[in-house]
Amino acid sequence: MSKVAIVMGSTSDLPVMQEAIDILKGFDIAVDVDIVSAHRTPEKLFDFSNNAHKKGYSVIIAGAGGAAHLPGMVASMSPLPVIGVPVKSSNSIDGWDSILSILQMPGGVPVATVALNGAKNAGILAAQIIGSSDKCVLDKIILYKEGLKQKVIDGAKEVNKQ
Repeated sequence: MSKVAIVMGSTSDLPVMQEAIDILKGFDIAVDVDIVSAHRTPEKLFDFSNNAHKKGYSVIIAGAGGAAHLPGMVASMSPLPVIGVPVKSSNSIDGWDSILSILQMPGGVPVATVALNGAKNAGILAAQIIGSSDKCVLDKIILYKEGLKQKVIDGAKEVNKQ
């Protein structure tokens, strides 16, 4: 069974990151969640990043606000795919500092970056990565996307009734 690690810089990021946790659990993907601060717990960051692949994770989702070094630092040490979630924090410059810190990675150290506070999409992308080699997860993603399509079709019918 595949599992995803979700890390964030502080507990204040949890309300945003909860959407990734919820969507992954909805796809029956195991999730481990932890607080790993690039600036306040660098030893924990190094240990987590260097050993995540040995603990059975398939994907890492890392959320961070402000300077947002966590996703890039994890990606610099881990061989696993890393999805970065820029979080609009209290000390943020409308979230742009977080977005650019995660998005502008140097060549050789990729971080897939979702929208500001886009943890739900990070969870879906992690599931799609896992689904590329796990048919059960792939089937759940197909059903999920069909549900999105049906919601739009139903919404259009409601609008057209008026």
